[in-house]
Amino acid sequence: MNWFIQLVSQHSIAQTVIVYGCIIAIGILLGKVKIFNISLGITWVLFAAIIAAYYGIEVEKTTTEFLRDFGLILFVYSVGLQVGPGFFASLKKQALVVNFLAALIVLIGLGITIGFFYLSGSDIGTMTGIMSGAVTNTPGLGAATQAINNLQIKGIKSSDIGLAYAVAYPFGVVGIIVVMLLLKKIWKVNIDLEKVKHQRLKMFNPTRPVIINLEVTNPQLYNQPATIIGSILKSNIVISRMYRKGEVFSPTQGTVLIEGDVILFVAPKETIPQLKILVGEESKINLREVKGSTLVKKKIVVTFKSATHRRLGDMPELFQEDCTITRFSRSGIEFIVDSGTIFHIGDLVTIVGSEESIAAMEKVLGNSLKRLDSPELAPIFIGIVLGIIFGSIPFVIPGIPIPVKLGLAGGPLIVALLLSQFGNILYLNNYTTYSANLMLREIGIVFFLTSVGLISGKHFAEVISSGKGLVWMEMGAAITFLPLFLVGLLAKYVFRKTYFEVCGLLAGASTDPPALAFATQMAGNDTTPSVTYTTVYPLTMLLRILGAQILILLFT
Repeated sequence: MNWFIQLVSQHSIAQTVIVYGCIIAIGILLGKVKIFNISLGITWVLFAAIIAAYYGIEVEKTTTEFLRDFGLILFVYSVGLQVGPGFFASLKKQALVVNFLAALIVLIGLGITIGFFYLSGSDIGTMTGIMSGAVTNTPGLGAATQAINNLQIKGIKSSDIGLAYAVAYPFGVVGIIVVMLLLKKIWKVNIDLEKVKHQRLKMFNPTRPVIINLEVTNPQLYNQPATIIGSILKSNIVISRMYRKGEVFSPTQGTVLIEGDVILFVAPKETIPQLKILVGEESKINLREVKGSTLVKKKIVVTFKSATHRRLGDMPELFQEDCTITRFSRSGIEFIVDSGTIFHIGDLVTIVGSEESIAAMEKVLGNSLKRLDSPELAPIFIGIVLGIIFGSIPFVIPGIPIPVKLGLAGGPLIVALLLSQFGNILYLNNYTTYSANLMLREIGIVFFLTSVGLISGKHFAEVISSGKGLVWMEMGAAITFLPLFLVGLLAKYVFRKTYFEVCGLLAGASTDPPALAFATQMAGNDTTPSVTYTTVYPLTMLLRILGAQILILLFT
């Protein structure tokens, strides 16, 4: 048995794989256990790692730190790819409010930290470590440590900063989830009903494309080209099909309107009242149900690279007779097409027309689902490299003597957001199927949690036995809990945010991937927590880094 003891005890690649594999498997299995119908899910991986470290299980430190950082990069990058289109779509309607609420969480946390600094007598370095652990923000800890080293501040032990961070971190992770569960209990949230509510909210979204049949009764439109309607409204609308004298057809650029035409429009919900004023009242004829029509509707997936990188208006091969592209969806978000639309691999395009014209469109767009089964890894890793480079750029801010960096989490996330929306312009196809993205994300988060547990577990046990450690833990718990709980209530009762939005806000304001994983697990297929998380993450990360440095600079 000596060979087995050596295998699991001596540092090696094999030993690292065994330790990580066992901890991750045990943590995931424990995460399936529910107590009072509540489960902490994947967060159990962190606890399993802490327990393992407490009993002396160790992995080579450099390897652990690499897996921690690389796991975090994989997680935030895959999140960015998934929710990027939704993030950019959300900027117009919710960014200002949720970013204000996230900034408020940061400011309240800083205020509580300063208060504990005066009351406890702890040095500001230790308090900064507690705060960084309480909000699970490793870049903030690094920024504070760098500030102390660069300014050569005396009287602050860098080891105490790291130890304070390690003590506060576990409850920082769990505390966010506790707040989510507490708010769920207070608000009596039914997760299934919450999912239905979000589906209804999406239905009532004013920018959501809707379908309506209108009869042309405005004399000013008689003998005018059909395209004049979009020109007058200056809105992105699509004429899907028309009905005239018993015949349903797909209009062309030269189609002229006459009295009594019935038009099926695909338009943003907010433009429907204007459409009715311009065109006429809603028709009793539903063009999608007219018998004898030769027009069909089909959804085609963009799988050919030749159909990307160019504006729709620059591709004459997509303008077929008796065929109209009405809308497309990307990452679950539906959009109306216009001449400036640029398709991405994986876009789901809705087309109305004759079977022959749709078949011709398929030859242009692809619609070969097998092509999507194998994601292109090169653009993904190129994006990760760009993210790391971007996160390493020092930003000089007036009044702050030390350059600020977004780090290994902020940089990859922002680059992933940008590439998910604009990567095709650079010929970087970042499309991954939902299952592939989920696999990448889950692998990243379990690596991260296991590494954090192994690094902090041993120190965590040492500090718990001392009174000082308990005080640190209590202060960290207050810094974690109070800002999240107070702003959570504010978001619900003042700004009318839904439970899933609040969960994403709290996770993003704490830059906490495990909390996001917990929230998305509750939400199922609803991407609302991820979109809200990603909306507030960039500003929050910057504020967390600046806040940690400002505390060091102002109170030393």
